[in-house]
Amino acid sequence: MMLLADKAIRLDDQAAQLRSLMKQRRRAKVIAVTSGKGGVGKSNVAVNLAVKFASAGKRVVLLDADLGLANADVLCNLDLSTTLSQVISGSRNLIDAITKAPGGFAMIGGGSGLARLADLSESDRQRLIDSLATLEEQADVILIDTGAGISPNVLSFTRAADQVLVVTTPEPTAITDAYAMIKVISRDPAERRISLLVNQSRSIGEAKLVYERIARVAKQFLGIGVLDAGSVPVDEQVPLAVRRRVPFLIAAPKSPASIAVAQLAMRLEQGIGCVKDDRGFFGRMNRWFRK
Repeated sequence: MMLLADKAIRLDDQAAQLRSLMKQRRRAKVIAVTSGKGGVGKSNVAVNLAVKFASAGKRVVLLDADLGLANADVLCNLDLSTTLSQVISGSRNLIDAITKAPGGFAMIGGGSGLARLADLSESDRQRLIDSLATLEEQADVILIDTGAGISPNVLSFTRAADQVLVVTTPEPTAITDAYAMIKVISRDPAERRISLLVNQSRSIGEAKLVYERIARVAKQFLGIGVLDAGSVPVDEQVPLAVRRRVPFLIAAPKSPASIAVAQLAMRLEQGIGCVKDDRGFFGRMNRWFRK
């Protein structure tokens, strides 16, 4: 009887240790920030979201996956010595590519060598997956600044994220391309939240009309709901911060654009985490590569 009791105690201890280990290996929430076309302020939104999440005490990693045209480092006045392309080639480790950015978040820069991400060799692709998967255990939020458009290297990230934030402006071409992006993303059967952010809006009413137009068409023709992520107004502090190479949340924390991004972060915090897939972001990305 004593032996059985001792064995039961050991099993209980092992179970407690396993539960503790599972808590330690919690998976980060992954938000892909994308757009149908360039020039809508997507990277600026991603950078300032990273600043806001970090200011709330979260461990944040921003992966600049705008491959070939990476510029998040420019917005933060960073000189990156190592990029993701060097990690994939095996010449540098992932830890070498992580740089502390203004505002307290971590950044991993992209590189022109990744322009054909979907055509990576099997060994290079696995090296990418293995390297990035470690981030899910070390961060609370991973923000992916994808490229613009519907190229395979963009979709490999958007189709595997917990939440996709589509950024547009009120311009007709940007609206059309934003809907095209949503249409392509919606073809994947996996559950995820798709939100629309109207950047550079001249009024809340204008932004609301843009959102309602896209949401209505998406519901009618795609059968999906698009969440309203709100808007970021035209703000003279934004281009001033860009020229200074400082995130506007740091340069002008009380400006209308900064207040809007703070509200956006709260909305995303309430909406992320809906993907019912325990493999995590980079596990799902690996699955998509193999299709």
